[in-house]
Amino acid sequence: MSETPSSTRDIPEIGAMPKHVAIIMDGNGRWAKQRYLPRTAGHRQGVEAVRGIIRACIEREIKYLTIFAFSSENWRRPEEEVKLLMQLFLVALEREVAKLHENGIRFKVIGDISKFDAKIIDCIRQGEALTANNARLHFTVAANYGGRWDIMQAVKKMIAQDSRLADSFNELDLSRYLAMGNAPEPDLFIRTGGECRISNFLLWQLAYTELYFTETLWPDFDAASLDQAIASYQQRERRFGRTSEQLVASLAKNRVNGL
Repeated sequence: MSETPSSTRDIPEIGAMPKHVAIIMDGNGRWAKQRYLPRTAGHRQGVEAVRGIIRACIEREIKYLTIFAFSSENWRRPEEEVKLLMQLFLVALEREVAKLHENGIRFKVIGDISKFDAKIIDCIRQGEALTANNARLHFTVAANYGGRWDIMQAVKKMIAQDSRLADSFNELDLSRYLAMGNAPEPDLFIRTGGECRISNFLLWQLAYTELYFTETLWPDFDAASLDQAIASYQQRERRFGRTSEQLVASLAKNRVNGL
């Protein structure tokens, strides 16, 4: 497995545009309720919003987009709504993966997919295989995913691979087995819908990610909304444990060296 940069081990390269954006898409149900529509309408409109944000990320040359589609806790929702979400997921897989491939997008699902129907699992595996060599955008869908599950499954895989690590291991040993082990940590995290929490999403990977919360409901989140989040990101001082003075000195050194 390849080693990925860690913001707690090293100071990552920082660009004006985030390389990796992670999103919790919240507010589909409330969007529908405000319009006296069934929650199904909100979830369907949410799929349209995903399409728009994928296009926006490509236009802005953002290389990684990760969305939280269904958490390990979402099984607690009403059975009818869960059933609908599974149906929408299957339809989206059947309709969208080929389009992703045509546009040079790599598709991946992270999470415990073993709980899904066999047809969904087959569509996921086929989509991942079809798009495996694409690199225009790395589009990852977290489905039946939880940050704590991710860390636990990484520990289990690591020890199964090398039982000696059960007695002593470090961050690098473990991080290789995380679900996002081959992607850079998110630079920008966005949550729509007005809630201000990360809800068990990418707990390990968000260690030094810039967090952005917006009242905008997910179906209304568009390219202009993404630009507002990026503008907020660009105003942040990303120190990674350093002082402001150290950051200024580092930036000055980079300019002198032409970096």
